[in-house]
Amino acid sequence: MFRQNRETIFALSSGALPSGVAIVRVSGAQAPIIGEELAGPLPAPRQAALRPIRSRNGLLLDQGLILWFPAPRSFTGEDCLELHLHGGRALVRAVLEELASFDHCRMAEAGEFSRRAFEHGKLDLVEIEGLSDLLAADTEMQRRLAVEQSSGHLSAVYEGWRAKLVEARALIEAELDFSDEGDIPGSVSERIWQDMRDFVGQLEKALAHLKTGEIIRDGFKVVIAGRPNAGKSSLLNALAGRDVAIVTEYEGTTRDILHCELDIGGYAVNFYDTAGLRDTAEPVELEGIRRALAKVEEADLVLALSDVTNPTNYIDIPPGLSSIRVLTKSDLLIDSDTKPNADVLLSSTTGYGIADLKRMVLAFVEERVGTFSLAIPSRLRHGQQLLEAIEEVQLAIDGGHLGLEVRAEHLRLASDALGRITGRIDVEMLLGKIFSEFCVGK
Repeated sequence: MFRQNRETIFALSSGALPSGVAIVRVSGAQAPIIGEELAGPLPAPRQAALRPIRSRNGLLLDQGLILWFPAPRSFTGEDCLELHLHGGRALVRAVLEELASFDHCRMAEAGEFSRRAFEHGKLDLVEIEGLSDLLAADTEMQRRLAVEQSSGHLSAVYEGWRAKLVEARALIEAELDFSDEGDIPGSVSERIWQDMRDFVGQLEKALAHLKTGEIIRDGFKVVIAGRPNAGKSSLLNALAGRDVAIVTEYEGTTRDILHCELDIGGYAVNFYDTAGLRDTAEPVELEGIRRALAKVEEADLVLALSDVTNPTNYIDIPPGLSSIRVLTKSDLLIDSDTKPNADVLLSSTTGYGIADLKRMVLAFVEERVGTFSLAIPSRLRHGQQLLEAIEEVQLAIDGGHLGLEVRAEHLRLASDALGRITGRIDVEMLLGKIFSEFCVGK
């Protein structure tokens, strides 16, 4: 939980030390006083100046850049100061200790700069979540999705929908309040219900894209499944380019779920190696098989493995799950052998077929994601609020037997649900969790 007073906060906001440059950020009422104490007169706002940076007893700490961002034109909306230093551990530690010596000045908590930006109206919750995702993005599609959110494009969509509901409620309330006056024709509200039906379609379309957003943000789940010694762990190692899993000639080596994440065509793809599926009474292996079957049920795609020594020994894939039949150990084939029937033939030892498998996986991802604007929901809480808004609007549409006051109330509840996505109303309980995902200094 964040402290409620307005202490000045500071933190290292750049990467791990040592580094070429270290950026120390300060936000709060003490920021201009600190800047003048450490580096002399403040430079012009938003203009960098090279200054000697000294402790309050006159000891030279470093020579670096200082930038001054007076409120409200700063990231947090408060007075902000940035010190661009050389990135040595001892130097940064000395500067942080000096900052802590000022009254009402303390080290920032995780995400506290971003929380202050939210509290001062600089960013809404969707933009802040997008900023968090941008910092964590490993692939191009994750970056693009995060930029769409952090730049306010998705927030504009939600706010546009909220404005549509406000307008609909205004028409209803105008009829309720002024129905006896000549300039407000009767049954004005009847005109809005078809608009609301179309509006529900827009919300349902957005909700349908939630899984797509989750795939881009969290990764496409590919489960490697098959009988013991089908080459599952060898394939995971070949895909990762390193030894993730233990590989032996003994059956039942893999007991738990092993995982690696790859960037394939700009998408995050999570590969999971699972225990070999067979009948067994050994309790530890039995638990591994139970976990393997559960992971298969969660998969976006299953790689069903068999090997060339037993080319038809594939596991049964649950109905409705996408799968690729993969035949491993192709290096054991000789020229006179009939090429077995499989979706892809590969050798984890030689690398043959690995590129083909990656292309096939990418095709499944692209088919699942499709092509459309990336202003789509990507978090479960967005989906929950969209679903609530859909239900409330539908209740208003279907409530012809209800009074207009009740139907207008359903529209208000739908508007509130959308408002909770961007953080306009009733989100205090969410804030601690959201901002705790940030690193200190952001």
